[in-house]
Amino acid sequence: MSLAAVQRRTVRTLVVAQAVGALGMTIGIATASLLARDISGSEGQAGLAQTFQVLGTAIAAYLLARVMTRSGRRVGLVGGYLIGAAGAVLAVVAGIVGSMVLLLTGAVLLGSTSAANNASRYAATDLAEDRHKGRALSVVVWASTIGAVLGPNLTGPAGAVAERVGIPELTGPFALGAVGMLAAALVLQVSLRPDPLLLARQAAGVPAREPSGTAWRRALAAIRDRPVLGFAVLAMAGAHAAMVGIMIMTPLHMEHGHAELEVIGLVISIHVLGMFAFAPLVGLLADRVGRPTTVLIGAALLLVSAIVCASSPEGSSWQIVTGLFLLGLGWSFATVAASTLIAQHSPLDVRTDVQGTSDLLMSLTAAGAGAGAGLVVDLWGYPELAICALGLVALVAIGGLGARATTRVAV
Repeated sequence: MSLAAVQRRTVRTLVVAQAVGALGMTIGIATASLLARDISGSEGQAGLAQTFQVLGTAIAAYLLARVMTRSGRRVGLVGGYLIGAAGAVLAVVAGIVGSMVLLLTGAVLLGSTSAANNASRYAATDLAEDRHKGRALSVVVWASTIGAVLGPNLTGPAGAVAERVGIPELTGPFALGAVGMLAAALVLQVSLRPDPLLLARQAAGVPAREPSGTAWRRALAAIRDRPVLGFAVLAMAGAHAAMVGIMIMTPLHMEHGHAELEVIGLVISIHVLGMFAFAPLVGLLADRVGRPTTVLIGAALLLVSAIVCASSPEGSSWQIVTGLFLLGLGWSFATVAASTLIAQHSPLDVRTDVQGTSDLLMSLTAAGAGAGAGLVVDLWGYPELAICALGLVALVAIGGLGARATTRVAV
């Protein structure tokens, strides 16, 4: 089988896995903060579940990258989804017994699903030509639309089913999410053969040897040698932190205005639609007009989003719908373009180290933003949170300008 044929098979497999895996990743978004609030009895702790999930994503991104460095993409991706499924089950148990400790532990494990989803976008580029890496990466990002948009809209039905079987309404989405994660693991285990990363190394003549030093040191060495990688990581981290900080507190802001759970789920779905649905167009734009330029477009969209969200009243409104959609779209522009820069400029022998480290830093920044978001909303309010996010948007702009200055080629 030719490399081109393997690449097509790889992308098809990743598209299917990403679609069902995203269901598991996003179905609990609309209820995680509400479940944490109910269990803890404190609105100040409402953002902790999502924050711990982002923290778990950071840890898993680094650990799964180490696994993939040694054993290839398939082993790491399957492991990530299986660990995430275990976390979803633990979240259900936490809701039943009313344990915040169990909920936060489950949230950390759930982060493995997000880490696997993130790594899937890089797996799509292992065998792609440089001029088509943006397109390949964005197609896999787009596949998340199916499960990600469907997931939050299943919040209401999943909650109703949960009540019928005698468990708390807010745990239903996590139970359904576990099914999606197990399905993604099965698809990858069966169909991601041959392994794209191992095949890419073989085709490039990179020897299969145990890497020396730590993954962190190898990644930092690559970033020092190729500064464009550092600016790409900065842009991606800033965009993800701004998105997470605003997004996780939106359900609470809407509930304060007596918005129903189904309406909250719909708004989150529109947000996720902005994140993923237009990714192929973003990838084509990044390949044609330049990846740094596309990052800067993302920064502009995030700026407008924060301003619109800051003007939104409690409950459901056109401002919150528009702001959340633009928040997702700005994230898409910045993340697809920055991820493509990382895939293009990372040396093949340390590719997973750089990618894992970048996702680690991205998730740690977002975890900090998530933790701070709950405190800001508790002390001042949701509009003030959106204004604070402008500082993170500035990092995206700096990353885009730096990437443009440190790479000679347009893409």
